[in-house]
Amino acid sequence: MNLHEYQTKNLFFKYGLPIPLGYVCTKNINIEKAILKSGEGPWVVKCQIHAGGRGKAGGVKLINSKYEVHEFIKNWLGKYLVTNQTDNKGKPVNHILVEEAINIDKELYLAAVIDRNNHRVVILASMEGGVEIEKNTQKIHKISLDLLTGPLPYQARELAFKLELKDQQINQFTKIFISISNMLLKYDLEIIEINPLVVNNHGYLVCLDGKINIDNNALYRQPEIYKMCDLNQEDILEVRAKNRKLNYVALEGNIGCIVNGAGLAMATMDMLKHYGGQPANFLDIGGDTTHDRVVEAFKIILSEKNIKVIFINIFGGIVRCDLIAKGIISAVKEIEVSVPIIVRLEGNNASIGIQNIINSHLDIIAVNSLIDAIKLVILTAEGKHVDLN
Repeated sequence: MNLHEYQTKNLFFKYGLPIPLGYVCTKNINIEKAILKSGEGPWVVKCQIHAGGRGKAGGVKLINSKYEVHEFIKNWLGKYLVTNQTDNKGKPVNHILVEEAINIDKELYLAAVIDRNNHRVVILASMEGGVEIEKNTQKIHKISLDLLTGPLPYQARELAFKLELKDQQINQFTKIFISISNMLLKYDLEIIEINPLVVNNHGYLVCLDGKINIDNNALYRQPEIYKMCDLNQEDILEVRAKNRKLNYVALEGNIGCIVNGAGLAMATMDMLKHYGGQPANFLDIGGDTTHDRVVEAFKIILSEKNIKVIFINIFGGIVRCDLIAKGIISAVKEIEVSVPIIVRLEGNNASIGIQNIINSHLDIIAVNSLIDAIKLVILTAEGKHVDLN
């Protein structure tokens, strides 16, 4: 789960980190109020979406007059912003952050991330802050934290010296260093990034921009963070699937996939790609497949207009294939399916499940061999015919 920049800065403020004076404007908040609470100008006005590249796409602008602030907000609120990190539709702009402009002497980079290989929290820092930090990885300094001791002041000072900070800047940096480390651990964050962390013209550090990603698997124990979730920034079908306890990710192909088990779902997509097919989605209905989940899976996939065929790949382990087959038959009878359906069953009672599908006399093709099923699915998606005999 991602947070908007203004939400990230609210957490920064809670931990005493220095941020620019600012206010968030929405359709329900007066624009003039946002301007008055953000200093006397000039201002930086930022569209709030869950994607980078906002500045290059026109979603961030330095503005000198109140009139221009009004025009920017009226132009963008309720619209979609397309960046190099969004799809062609873009992301909806429902919040705009109005901030005082900061006179910048130096731009730095600071982040706390999880190093999964070494099972440590790592603090990253660089003198090359700003856009495209990824291109300057050789200039990034790293310090690993011991989770027993947590962040220590001497580690912060060591990084501060490498960033060529001095005097009160070192004390400021130490506080920021310890705060983001503690935030990462407390809120189950995957990354907390300050880019850029700037030195202003008075020599003080300011967190000019911030990014936070939260581990979705930990949201159940982070109610404060979960309340900040902006579902408008998420794919509608993915949100719908999540509410039904389905693991769904939309792709760009034309073969709808329904699979039980994440590992088998990934292997299914790999096989489709290997033989020249284009999966339209990743959809794991789980090991304890139920009628309602199968019905919802069909509805979600059929919501995509480019679907040419639906491929159901089931391995019956704990759940018997004959029970899954009955669920598929019941679901197809309940909803109107306008594309071919090909089912591959393997495992516990697979032969009984296949026979159940044949006896249903529905327009469903049941196959036992995965390779045969994959080839048939791809040719069907291409509008061709294949003889499995």
